[in-house]
Amino acid sequence: MEFRIDRRSGVAAYQQIVLQTKQALRLSVLLPGDRLPTAKEVAETSAVNPNTTLKAYRELEREGLVEPRPGLGTFVLRSLARPETGADSPLRAGLEEWMDQAHAAGLDREDVAALVTAVMERRFSPPTVTAEQGGPRNSEAQK
Repeated sequence: MEFRIDRRSGVAAYQQIVLQTKQALRLSVLLPGDRLPTAKEVAETSAVNPNTTLKAYRELEREGLVEPRPGLGTFVLRSLARPETGADSPLRAGLEEWMDQAHAAGLDREDVAALVTAVMERRFSPPTVTAEQGGPRNSEAQK
């Protein structure tokens, strides 16, 4: 696995390593027992300080996803993959078909990312509770 660090993203390099590792675990690119690249290898390929990689690996360890083995490296403990995200799943096939339609419609990568993010935010954010539904009221309404 090779990490791609985007220095213009505004996301800390160690967090990018964590996020990319989790994505690899979700997509079964990394499986339990796999060895992650060493901090030295990541420094050579991604031009990040080895301590940055070690910080990312410590966070992944705290989450129970990897474990360091002294003298051997850092190894994957568990996967985050779900059958619904597999290469042969109907959901993935539908998403690939949608991506083809988006591309044919002239959308570029940034357009697609913005659209997917907007829909994800709306679909996966918690519902808002209004005062009429028994939710919190502002201080003026309580007077």
